[in-house]
Amino acid sequence: MRGALVGTALALACSPAPAQEMAGPELAPYVVTGDAIIEPLAGQRGDAALGRALIGERHRSLCILCHAVPEGAAPLQGTLAPSLAGIGSRLDEGQIRLRIVDMKRLNPESLMPTYHAPPDGARIAPAWQGKPVLGAAEIEHLVAYLVTLKE
Repeated sequence: MRGALVGTALALACSPAPAQEMAGPELAPYVVTGDAIIEPLAGQRGDAALGRALIGERHRSLCILCHAVPEGAAPLQGTLAPSLAGIGSRLDEGQIRLRIVDMKRLNPESLMPTYHAPPDGARIAPAWQGKPVLGAAEIEHLVAYLVTLKE
């Protein structure tokens, strides 16, 4: 009996969750104007403190896998992409927003993933197709933090 229970538990642990449980955040509509998304996603501005915390979450936002951020926000920061120090002096809020949402629109060869655009590619699990990596509020928290990074 114990073996049957272990086998059942193992089978349940290994079976995929229903699609509604795995589904990520929904895409918020946005309008690209030139090299920017001027209006906040879902019409709400973010919180810089939450953005600072999110940027340091290596497994959630992924930012510091490639970028370095000032103030030692997280250890083991990346060097594959430009440092984010001073980005608020170089780019405005709308430009930062577009780069997070869909950098590939500006540079198709960019290594940066599309965080809030429909993912393009055949290697996406069905439950995640059409779902963004980060939700609108998370994007706005990152934008709110990044615009504070002035030189």
